[in-house]
This record gives sequence, structure tokens and C-alpha cells, in this order.
Amino acid sequence: MAADGTVSGAPIETDAIIIGAGPVGLFAVFELGLVDIKAHVIDILDKPGGQCAELYPEKPIYDIPGLPIVTGQGLTDALMAQIKPFGATFHLGQRVDALQKMEDGRFQVVTDTGTHLVAKVIVVAAGGGSFTPKRPPLADIEAYEGTSVFYSVRRMDDFGGKDVLIVGGGDSALDWTLNLQPIAKSLTLVHRRDDFRGAPTLSNRCAPSFATRRLPC
Repeated sequence: MAADGTVSGAPIETDAIIIGAGPVGLFAVFELGLVDIKAHVIDILDKPGGQCAELYPEKPIYDIPGLPIVTGQGLTDALMAQIKPFGATFHLGQRVDALQKMEDGRFQVVTDTGTHLVAKVIVVAAGGGSFTPKRPPLADIEAYEGTSVFYSVRRMDDFGGKDVLIVGGGDSALDWTLNLQPIAKSLTLVHRRDDFRGAPTLSNRCAPSFATRRLPC
């Protein structure tokens, strides 16, 4: 998109644009497909599944209708199989930077890579917004990402027998503290506040094994 807001090049025209490829976005592909509405799906992650696949690929989920238990990746795989007949087009690794209504009533979407789409229907299934890690303010930390610094747990086995440090006190940090404790060589949880920010049930489960100390911000 140019500085004046104009877009060059012919746009991709489709029936519907879904912003977000998490479980809700994927199920939207299915529901639209049932009435023969073709969809293009945009997500900032490099794969479908959203937060379920990024943060909890191997963590059991218990609140999905009709499934007593399923992992985040298992749910994603099932949804991808369900929507396969409808031939949705995915634009992964892209962030929506502009959305505006056109004079003819359709909507125009432009991503940060310059992908330009036009459709009659926009489905916003972005959850909490684009998923980008909040990097610690450490010089050259990028060099360690993916080898010794991680912002999510995609495979629990990668952390088996290792000394693990988890930073945070929310639901995700407490979840992975509980899940990795049995397989890690050692596990330390660091949180800057006196109390956890995660759900009380998770905090209570962590309490017998972990003591909290207030650390400087």
C-alpha cells in the first residue's frame, strides 16, 4: 500500500475473507463452504491453528463440544480435514494492515506483505489479535531463538531431560510448569509479582512445588 492509501496491482477477488486461522476461523471456512461461499484465510502465524497450535499443541483441551479430550494440534488437524473439500486459500505469515469499505459495498484488505484482497464478506476471527512474542530486552536474543529461547512449547519432548526456566505467572506459564515438571531435568518458574496472574486452580496446583519471591521489574 502506498503512503496515500492506494493499492497497486489487481486484487484477488473472492467471496469471503477470514482474518485469523485459529479454530474459529477454520470452522468459519466449513460453515461458509456448506453454502458454497469460497474463502481466503489470513493469519500472522506460519501455520493454521492459532493459539491452540502455537501455545498448546500437546496440551489436553476439555471444553470442545463433542470431544471429551483433544490436544490443540489434534483439534487443528481435525478442522483442517473437515474443511479440505472446500478448498480455502491460506495467506500465512501475513498481518492485516488495512481494511476499508469500497464504494460498491465490498471490503478491501491489504496485508503487510502487499497481498490485496477484495470480498463481500469479512469474518474477523483474530481472537486477541496478531500473535507476536514479547521479547525480553536482551541484546542479540534473536540468535538463541528456536535453540535455547522459546516463546511457546510445540513439542514437549524437546524439553525432556533439560534444565528449563519459565518466565511468567499467567495461565500459559503455569500450564507449562505443570506439564513439563515431570519430564524436565530441573524446572524453575520466575515471576516478578507476589502472586500468580493465572487461574487460582492452576496457582494452587503449582503452590506445593514452587515458592514465589518478588523480583525487581
